[in-house]
Amino acid sequence: MSVLVVGMSHRSAPVALLEKLSMDDAVRNEATALLLERPALSEAMIVSTCNRLEVYSVATSFHPGVQDVVTVLHEVSGVDIDTLRGYLYVRYADAAAEHMMEVASGLDSMVVGEQQIIGQVRAAYQEATDKGTVGPALHALTQAALHTGKRVHTETGIDDEGASMVTLALQEALAAQNLEGERPLRGRKALVLGAGAMASLAATHLGRLGIDALIVANRTRSRAERLAQHAREAGVDAEVVDFERRTEAIARVDVVVSATGADYFTVTPGDVAGRGRPLTLIDLSLPRDIASHVGEIPGMHLVNIERLHRRDPRAASEVESSARAIVEEELTQFTSAQRVRDVAPAVTALRRHAADLVESELGRLRGRAPEMGEGEFEEVGRTVRRVVDKLLHAPTVRVKELAVTSGVVSYESALQELFNLDPPPGRSVALPASDLPRSDFPEPADRRSAVESTAENNKE
Repeated sequence: MSVLVVGMSHRSAPVALLEKLSMDDAVRNEATALLLERPALSEAMIVSTCNRLEVYSVATSFHPGVQDVVTVLHEVSGVDIDTLRGYLYVRYADAAAEHMMEVASGLDSMVVGEQQIIGQVRAAYQEATDKGTVGPALHALTQAALHTGKRVHTETGIDDEGASMVTLALQEALAAQNLEGERPLRGRKALVLGAGAMASLAATHLGRLGIDALIVANRTRSRAERLAQHAREAGVDAEVVDFERRTEAIARVDVVVSATGADYFTVTPGDVAGRGRPLTLIDLSLPRDIASHVGEIPGMHLVNIERLHRRDPRAASEVESSARAIVEEELTQFTSAQRVRDVAPAVTALRRHAADLVESELGRLRGRAPEMGEGEFEEVGRTVRRVVDKLLHAPTVRVKELAVTSGVVSYESALQELFNLDPPPGRSVALPASDLPRSDFPEPADRRSAVESTAENNKE
């Protein structure tokens, strides 16, 4: 059994598809329950953010595990199998461990080093733990990944280089209007829709950029009041309006930031129609909060996840290289420890097999040499056992050493092959799902129905 990752991110899929795969709490809970009902999967955890949807699971074997995960994603999203196959990526065993460590460190993010993702991984793990869907394998890997991410943020300057999604969006918005300077939003007013983590970060950054006043609107007014109070404590004038009156607030501001996670558009073309002055709109949600047509209206400057996806990827830097060195170090430690744990059952089985052979042969000896005294027989038994222990000592110690140091050959596999024990799965797989055989993916329902219909006709 090994950890399997099946997912898609801003690196592999367009925003429109990521929106369809995005999961709120209810869908995530449903999907996790469905994953654990599949025969090849025993643990499950889902990371769903603006830029990625990843299923982390423990699979009894590789190909059936992939098929089970894809089946569930198809069922909960409604996205057809061929589309999923074209955009999903797959990581297995060591490659899965490396991937989670890179994600938690911010190395797989749109903006290298962004700080929100480590919290999102931690939140996904906590949710899965609370629901009992995480077992020993995912627990060990997630703890190692979170530790790696913490080291990267603590020991490198990646936080200085890696702006958050909020920072990046605001930079894009300011550049679109040629606003520069230490406090480029001085004299302006902003509306923040939402009161969660992204909305709170947006409010903080707006304050740093010199915004004169904030209006906060959220479906739960008490949370909006808390966010407004934090803004006041930071020296920014803030007020709260009912979420249903957000259109009236839009007319009074220069900047709108929406981060609600709503299943409908919080800002539509009608909300800004007839406006006589420019408006900057920043959409931090996926699915999108602000209708894309808003950006086509003259004077409306819209920055959303899709626009951010079109940015050129950042070039590798010295800081990023240092971060990757930490990931490599932590990955080596983690996989070495995992290999020692993996080889332990094989070593135990080998010693048990040897002990059974000794007892069997001693039993035969007693039957063939009935004249041997009890003392003599016990001495022979001790001698045989000492010989077997000495013969097995060096190989079993060496196999553990090799398990730690080898990243290519699976030495527990060699033991299992030599002594006819159950073979383990392969160590590592990393590839796009499109490279997998078509048989790894379930037939779409309509195609399956056609095949079944043809089969029935042939029977007649």
